[in-house]
Formats: sequence, C-alpha cells, structure tokens
Amino acid sequence: MEQTISVARGTIRFPAGLVATYFSGIDAVAVLIDGATLRILPVFHAAAGGALLKQRNAQGDRVVGAFDVYEAHGLADFEAQDVPVRWSSGDAALLADLPVDDN
Repeated sequence: MEQTISVARGTIRFPAGLVATYFSGIDAVAVLIDGATLRILPVFHAAAGGALLKQRNAQGDRVVGAFDVYEAHGLADFEAQDVPVRWSSGDAALLADLPVDDN
C-alpha cells in the first residue's frame, strides 16, 4: 500500500501508520525543499533543532509546521492531498515529489 502525506499552507500532515514506520520515537524533523522534492529527515536529538512533530488527533496522526521553508520557495499557499512518499536510505529521509507547476 502506498503511503501518502498531505501538505497545506506550510504544514505537513502524516498519518499515524507512516509515523510508526519512519518516525517512531522521533519528536522532530528537518524539512527541506530541493526543486520539486520535499525531504523530511528525522532529528534524533532534540538539541539539534528541527520542527516538532505534533500529535494531531487521538489516532496518532501528526502535523509539522514548516511555514518558513515553504515561504522561502514561493509555496506559502501550496496545498496537495495524498502526495506519495518513499523512504530514501541514501538520503536518510522521507521523500515526496511535490506536484508544483514550474511556470
């Protein structure tokens, strides 16, 4: 089954199952955008910084705010539902191809 995230105005929403698979025991992530690729890296030590993975509901879904990252790339108002994600061992990150228009 393909796992997905949702992006809405600088926030990223993660279903509980995805969090359990890739971010179990992780309280923060680093969010980077490289072209049309979103990279979400686990932060293993709270002192290292990152954006907090906040619990969104009783089911364990999480949300992270990365407003500054999206704004820096001109994507402050960007929204997309059911964006497929994949784990990259080489990047040690969860990757998503953002469906953005390059025009």
